[in-house]
Amino acid sequence: MLKSHTQRYNGEIVAGSLLTMESRKIARLLLDNANADAWHQAIVIDNILQKRSPATAKRQARLIKNRLSLMEPELWDIIVRGSSDVTVQALLAAAIKHSPLLGDFMDTVIRQHWRTFIKKLDNKDWKDFIETCAQVDPGIERWTASTRAKLKQVIFRILAESKYIDSTKNLQLLPVLVIPEIRQYLLKNPEHHILHCMEVTH
Repeated sequence: MLKSHTQRYNGEIVAGSLLTMESRKIARLLLDNANADAWHQAIVIDNILQKRSPATAKRQARLIKNRLSLMEPELWDIIVRGSSDVTVQALLAAAIKHSPLLGDFMDTVIRQHWRTFIKKLDNKDWKDFIETCAQVDPGIERWTASTRAKLKQVIFRILAESKYIDSTKNLQLLPVLVIPEIRQYLLKNPEHHILHCMEVTH
């Protein structure tokens, strides 16, 4: 995708949803300060992400590393040692920071649904959202229909994984409380926008 001076959104999130198991392993490499050789050994030779091809492994490792590198080592540690629910919310926070598209969808569409007592998403919500985003970032006009469809698929999967919706099929909204450990990290660092996006259901 070509960059423009008005670019706000990127499509990097198409490379994967929260990838919990994979993210724990990448977080461990980051905590260990793994150098380039150690990364190559872990991702390509040892295939710690258990992918079918080196290309897929490298693409997902790069996505996860790009997300987690935006956060403090404290969050990497939470991802490695936390319970499933804690780790998922930590990964959601990193994904929101990495992808304004995800954060803005939560902050605008999901928040508005809760305010107006519309407890279910539908496909038109995504279509209208992308059209609004294109007014902010004209670069979106260059995204193909397949890219837009894949972005929707991944973002809805993230919402299901983090229990903001019941499933990618039903799209029923669920109330979410930010886990105290994650809330504390976001307030301390300070990541108020991310917390605002995560607190859309109340």
